[in-house]
Amino acid sequence: MAETLRNKEASCLLVSCHPLEDSLCHHLVARVEAGLKANGVVYEHLDLYRHGFEAPLSAAERGSYFDGFDGSRVEAEMAQLKRAETVVLVFPTWWFGMPALLKGWFDRVWAPDVAFVHVPATGSISPILDGLKHCLAITTLASPWKVDRLLLRQPVKRVLKGGILKGCAPQATLEMLSLYGVNLLDEKRLEAFRLKIDRAVARIR
Repeated sequence: MAETLRNKEASCLLVSCHPLEDSLCHHLVARVEAGLKANGVVYEHLDLYRHGFEAPLSAAERGSYFDGFDGSRVEAEMAQLKRAETVVLVFPTWWFGMPALLKGWFDRVWAPDVAFVHVPATGSISPILDGLKHCLAITTLASPWKVDRLLLRQPVKRVLKGGILKGCAPQATLEMLSLYGVNLLDEKRLEAFRLKIDRAVARIR
C-alpha cells in the first residue's frame, strides 16, 4: 500500500521493508511518520511487503536493461522515486545486507533512464536522479556495533553511499542510523534511538 499525506506532490518517499507487522522496524516507521506529519512534510509511504512488491528482475526487464529498459511493471514506483527530494529507508540488516525485497526495489526502480544512463563508450553509468537531495537510512541489527563497524566496515552504508547514491545521485547526502544489538534491547537504548530519529526527521523539509 502506498500512502500519501495531503493532495500535493510529495517531496519525501518513505520506503519500509519488514514482513512482521509487530516488528521493531514497523515501530520505527511509525515514529518517522509522526515526525513527518508534525513537521508538515508531504510524503508517500511505500511498504514493500504490504504493497506486494516483487523483488526479482523479470526476464523482460533484464533483457532490456541496456537497450530501453522495460519498466512497465514498476512505473508507479519509478514515479515516486523521481518525485522525491528525500528518501527515508527503514529496514532490518540481515547477514550484513539489505533484505531481498529492498534490494529488489533498488534493482528494478533505480533503473536505466530513471536513476542513471549507460555510457556505452566507457562501459560506465552517468547519474540522472537530479532531484534527490538527501537519503536517511534507519536500520536494525542483531549484531554488536563492533562487528559491523570495525570488522566489516559498514557494508550496507558503503553500498548506499559509494555505490547507489554515487552512481545515481552524487549530490544527495546520506545519514545512516543503526540500532545494534536489538535482541538485547532495553527501553533506555530504544528511547535514545527514537530521539535520534526525531532529530534526523526534523531536518527534512
